[in-house]
Amino acid sequence: MFYVYVLYSERDAGLYIGYTCDLSRRIDEHRRGESFSTSYRLPFVLIYYEAYVCQADALGRERFLKSGSGRRYLKKQLMHFFMAHPLRAAGTKEEV
Repeated sequence: MFYVYVLYSERDAGLYIGYTCDLSRRIDEHRRGESFSTSYRLPFVLIYYEAYVCQADALGRERFLKSGSGRRYLKKQLMHFFMAHPLRAAGTKEEV
């Protein structure tokens, strides 16, 4: 299986969207600070993931979720989470 996942940074109230074939291992790497792209934004909470049989489908979905339309989709899909955990304000670094 291939996974697309979304992490919420409790430090900067931003999102990280990623792809992996081993979700539990990858989440553990993020939480231990072993990922260069996220180590300075700890701690993280896994808030969303999708599973795919085909790698190409997962990579396409990751690309979509990183786009403006994909981020709007996530805001609608996870609106109850974001009511309790607001995203950082528009115009700040790594805006979501």
